[in-house]
Amino acid sequence: MKFILIVLFGASTFTFADHHGKGQALFNGKDFTGWKVPKDNIWWSVVDGAIVAKSGPRKRGSNIWTEKHYADFDMSCEFRFDGKGDSGVFLRDGGQQIQIGISGSLKRDMTASPYISGKGYPVEAEEKKGVKGVKNLLRINEWNTLRIVAAGPVYDAWLNGVHVMTYTSENAKEKGPIGLQLHGNKVMSIDFRRLTVREIEIPSSPEDPTPKG
Repeated sequence: MKFILIVLFGASTFTFADHHGKGQALFNGKDFTGWKVPKDNIWWSVVDGAIVAKSGPRKRGSNIWTEKHYADFDMSCEFRFDGKGDSGVFLRDGGQQIQIGISGSLKRDMTASPYISGKGYPVEAEEKKGVKGVKNLLRINEWNTLRIVAAGPVYDAWLNGVHVMTYTSENAKEKGPIGLQLHGNKVMSIDFRRLTVREIEIPSSPEDPTPKG
């Protein structure tokens, strides 16, 4: 698709509208069809059309993963939490995610910023150019929309319709599942709903005329 050229070569200048609601549903609003849930699941449930995640005994955390693996994708979800939790959306593996909530290491909100295992937070989401953080965009105890585009190693994020982050990963996986995180060592809960994904194709670069297959 034509806009992927923008993702690759000028992501920081995105101005087009949020595509939330378009694409294939990742969650049917009723159960965990299409997801891998822990066998001893005590964390994840479905309540009133939303995925609800709550900390287990001794502050144990948990992750769930899509059964399907994705290469390049445009996904959206809505999330709601009290502003104190530590969660995120995993991108193709457990070592790279878009953060939701308080960073355990930095002790402050890093919503919509990328967390990369071994690097921490290489960049921070900006609610507007030069203004780090998204405190004026994030709606505490209300539904927020998070959109993520993973196009090759390039990650982009929008929070409530505003483009807030672009990052190019040095070790992104080519393909893998999408995951939701409930971080351990905290007493917390977070809700997710309206999860959708749209698979995208990146045109071959001039240096690599081989079609993607």
